[in-house]
Amino acid sequence: MSVLFVEYPKCTTCKKAKKWLDEHGVEYVDWHIVEDNPTAAELKEWHERSGLPLRRFFNTSGMKYRELGIKAKLDAGMTDEEAYELLATDGMLVKRPIVVTDATVLTGFKEAAWEEALL
Repeated sequence: MSVLFVEYPKCTTCKKAKKWLDEHGVEYVDWHIVEDNPTAAELKEWHERSGLPLRRFFNTSGMKYRELGIKAKLDAGMTDEEAYELLATDGMLVKRPIVVTDATVLTGFKEAAWEEALL
């Protein structure tokens, strides 16, 4: 099985995740999220396939998230469409890594969830 691995290469969590993929023999296509930011349509599709709350697609620990006051905007009722458009403006706003498979979409690196989905 080959998966899409969406990452920011300087991110330590992404490095750990990539190492895990390599160690477990999971084939992947690498996608640099800052050089090639996902579109709003891609983010919408991934969100819908993931079954996760949309907030899980935001990089809540990032500087841009805080600078733009995104938590307050989400709390005030930002629509999903507005959120996809905002996420599509800057890869640093998007939670990473993201793994896209035929069956699911995972955000962040949680080893147990990755084992269940990928092995």
